[in-house]
Formats: sequence, C-alpha cells, structure tokens
Amino acid sequence: MARAATTRDVFNALGDGCRRDILDVIATGEATVGDIVDRLGLAQPQVSKHLKVLRAVDVVRCRSVGRHRVYSVHGPALQPLQTWLERLTTAVTGLALRLPTIGFGNKESDEKRQEGRKSSADHQQSPAGMARQETH
Repeated sequence: MARAATTRDVFNALGDGCRRDILDVIATGEATVGDIVDRLGLAQPQVSKHLKVLRAVDVVRCRSVGRHRVYSVHGPALQPLQTWLERLTTAVTGLALRLPTIGFGNKESDEKRQEGRKSSADHQQSPAGMARQETH
C-alpha cells in the first residue's frame, strides 16, 4: 500500500522527526530559516523543504519582514491532532481504570503473577545451576 502524501494532513506532515523539531523551535516564538538551521544544526535546504510541507498543511505560517521570511506555528491547524490525542487519552485512562477489575494493577494479582514467574524460573534452571545447589 502506498504511503499517504506528507502534505495530505497534519498527521502525515508531523510523521517526520525533523518537522516536529522545527515545530518545537518555532512554538516558542517566530523564527527565520537561519534561526532554525542554527538551533537544529540542519542544512538550510532541508529546513526549507520541511517548512514547505508544514506550510502546505497550514501548521506553519510565514510572513515577510524586510528580506527575511519569519515562520510561526498556526495553532488551529493542530486541532485534528489535539482531538485525536484527547480521544486516545480518554480511552487509555478508561482502560487503566478498568485494569484492577480484570486482574491487573492490584497488589494481590501482581504478587501472584510474580510468584508464578519465580516458580517457573526455578523449574527451568540450568543443570549447572542445579549442580551448584546440590553441592551446598
């Protein structure tokens, strides 16, 4: 199956670690390509390419200041990501709250599992280890 275009949506655009790093830089304030290059140690063409992708999905906005282009994060474009993370967090939290009722996350069931692992490990001990026990 072919991969979706990185400019299709915010999820695909943020699938690249360099683009996430660029967002981290400009999340604290506006920055030029040169600022981003200096902060991340990436090559200028690489930063420009990633900014083009981020602009295509409207996560990053650009404005001209004299001869420079200044980039900033456009927060509303991150809404689909935030909505998905909220749904995921709710689902995971709900699962975590149910775990004790299904035998996970409580001290008694954890201790029983630990005892089971220990006795299983004792039965699977190597012949050399058993020989050492017999000599003591």
